[in-house]
Amino acid sequence: MIAEICAKAYAKINFGLEVFPKSQDIYGCKFHNIQGIFQTISLYDELIVRWNPDFQENSKSVCKITCDNMEFPENNTLTSAYQAFCEVLEMTRASVKVPSITVQLKKNIPAGGGLGGGSSDAATLVRVLEKICGVSLSLEQLDLIASKVGCDVFFFLHCDQEGRACALVSGRGEKIEKIRPRNDLFLLLLFPKQASSTKIAYELVDEAFLEGEKITYPDYSELESIYNRPITDWTFKNTFTSVIAKSLKEVGQAIEALRKNGCCFAEMSGSGSTVYGVFTSKQQADAVCSLLAETWNCKLVSIF
Repeated sequence: MIAEICAKAYAKINFGLEVFPKSQDIYGCKFHNIQGIFQTISLYDELIVRWNPDFQENSKSVCKITCDNMEFPENNTLTSAYQAFCEVLEMTRASVKVPSITVQLKKNIPAGGGLGGGSSDAATLVRVLEKICGVSLSLEQLDLIASKVGCDVFFFLHCDQEGRACALVSGRGEKIEKIRPRNDLFLLLLFPKQASSTKIAYELVDEAFLEGEKITYPDYSELESIYNRPITDWTFKNTFTSVIAKSLKEVGQAIEALRKNGCCFAEMSGSGSTVYGVFTSKQQADAVCSLLAETWNCKLVSIF
């Protein structure tokens, strides 16, 4: 018997992202703490998950990925999520067996765009696997899976059943405090031709810390209040923007293009390279999208 489930994996935007200098945990591992607001948006990848309980390789269940519209590495967030799900289920519900699956992935969220596409894909697969196996994992179990896959996965696994969330995120990404999302915002995404490597972005931030670069950020306690203010009063900052804009000139050009055309707030999302402009009027956002589409790859999305 072969069956399938189709699912959508929604992207996220960062409204403000502060990255702190590296800390060291009790095991001697160094990491960056962060804080900011994560918000899901209407841009999504599509997953078609098919499973066959009779198929195994070397007496083990396997996960195979196909992706028609981009080159997909053998080791990726989907295979990591599948393996982590199997491990957590084996620890807690050894009698439940995870079947072999194939995932047909259609990528609409650009890789290296700072929109959390890979992490959202992973979290969505975990939710599909819950349905396939007839289980409902606890938040502690979901967080354990996220810890094995990637920091942004925590946020996506805390989304509701439709894949939506707005939250204050801190720590390494594992501290999630949900807040009420706004319903009056329209976002125009601009996609520079060059992607941004998260690894390199953090290295550039570390260099900036060593050079004494200072940016003034809102306090964590103020983030929700700022989010609910008029957009013209937003004071959000992204640690990555200045360092990425130095190496990817299109980032700064995209922000400037949005500001010149009347958007209320423009910033880069995550570690880049996607830039977004915030509008409170869909009509104005549509008009700016049509204008900038002559020179930019851009897309109008809504908060989801």
